[in-house]
Amino acid sequence: MNALSLQVVDDASLPDYPIGREVRMAGHFFTMWDHVRWLNSTMYRKATPEAQCHFMNLCFMAQTQRPVGTLPADDGELAHMLRLHPDRWTELRKMDFGPLRHWQKCMCDGEIRLFHPVVLEVALDALGRREAREASNAEKAITMRLVRMREQLAKLGVNKGVLADDVLIERMDQWLADHHKGQRRMPAYQRVIEHAASQGWFNMGR
Repeated sequence: MNALSLQVVDDASLPDYPIGREVRMAGHFFTMWDHVRWLNSTMYRKATPEAQCHFMNLCFMAQTQRPVGTLPADDGELAHMLRLHPDRWTELRKMDFGPLRHWQKCMCDGEIRLFHPVVLEVALDALGRREAREASNAEKAITMRLVRMREQLAKLGVNKGVLADDVLIERMDQWLADHHKGQRRMPAYQRVIEHAASQGWFNMGR
């Protein structure tokens, strides 16, 4: 039977979906699709072309839902999403290899929805890639900020020993982050030099 043809179960026994509704996937226009995995799946080998088409469309549609990677657990909504007559959707649902094969019920912040293990895997991979990209961009931004800081401090006559002290430069950068908002111009660098001198940072053993 289709994987969603489940007997009634206690809501408390349903797994919690690991991605929250608050997680945004802005710019998520590309979905990884493992064609080798797909071509070797029983869904590809045994499902009708129509069922395969709707299955794939649901996988892609789930990437636009909240939480990302899930579907509504309502036949009427699913039929509407696929632009199918409810009777035809019911017929497809009865197939052994129907469009909802291996989709399972889960809890999403108190709401019962559907998820597919592979679709969840794809969503988690996309989130992981986004977080890694954001972390990389943040690290690059910090690196470039420190480079600019060293350039401006050099123009103000700060000696090479100070410029080579990573701990001191990062301390000065953090002070500017805490006390100077907006674009950093020469007066800001003059301020941090004065503060560092008044605190004895230039002579402090580090």
